[in-house]
Amino acid sequence: MPMSATATRSYIPRRLLSAVCVAALAVSLAGCASKGRLTTGSIPSTSKPLETMNAVELSSVAARIGKVYDRNPKDAAVGMKYASVLTMGGRTDQALAVMQQIAIHNPTDRSVLAAYGKALAGAGQFDKALDSIRRAQTPDRPDWQLLSAEGAILDQMGDPTSARARYRKALDIKPNEPSVLSNLGMSYVLQGDLRTAETYMASAVKQPGADSRVRQNLALVVGLQGRFKEAEQIASAELSPEQASANVTYLRGMLSQQNAWNKLKDSDENNTN
Repeated sequence: MPMSATATRSYIPRRLLSAVCVAALAVSLAGCASKGRLTTGSIPSTSKPLETMNAVELSSVAARIGKVYDRNPKDAAVGMKYASVLTMGGRTDQALAVMQQIAIHNPTDRSVLAAYGKALAGAGQFDKALDSIRRAQTPDRPDWQLLSAEGAILDQMGDPTSARARYRKALDIKPNEPSVLSNLGMSYVLQGDLRTAETYMASAVKQPGADSRVRQNLALVVGLQGRFKEAEQIASAELSPEQASANVTYLRGMLSQQNAWNKLKDSDENNTN
């Protein structure tokens, strides 16, 4: 796995670190529930991937799935997808309520336990989330997605050493998996080691299957180092105009904490003059 030759630490405002934590967790836990297009059974289908939708579109999809869920709140597949869409729309408390009910009705289902852990983490209940993720794991045949999810939770609990051990174990099972490489990079971001973080994330973006969220995380790390224009180019690469605009908006929102965006933009402009 790649490592930078000389790692440097940078000061990052506490509020910005909090925002970075949310991004890291979102990427890591996305694999714990079904992702991508809604095509399972009676779940309503959509014309484009969920991660490219805006708030209004996500709300519309959530309402459609919610009607299906209300007809059968014991259906694990529908419930997990409903909770996933709610989480993406920022409705974490509602997502947790849905997953609590699904977990009650499906107490031994590994996928349900994993998705419940995701919902708990999204609501900031990290101890319970960790317990749920670990109960979903099978020791003799560990799941790399659950290991990565566990790592993201441990990072948010302030235990980067244990978190990175989980990521590396996940990479032993699934070498060069982009979501895990990205999460490992985020672990270094949280410690202010941006060069090492960028090395992992740049590797992640080059891997087959790297999605928009992985690219967003690389753009964020580049932006945190003051390379504003390069960050925007990364965020919008190989995307439709609509998707590129959404990614740049996301990037600006992440870097706007404590006026970080304007400071980084000024720094980048000064460096190019």
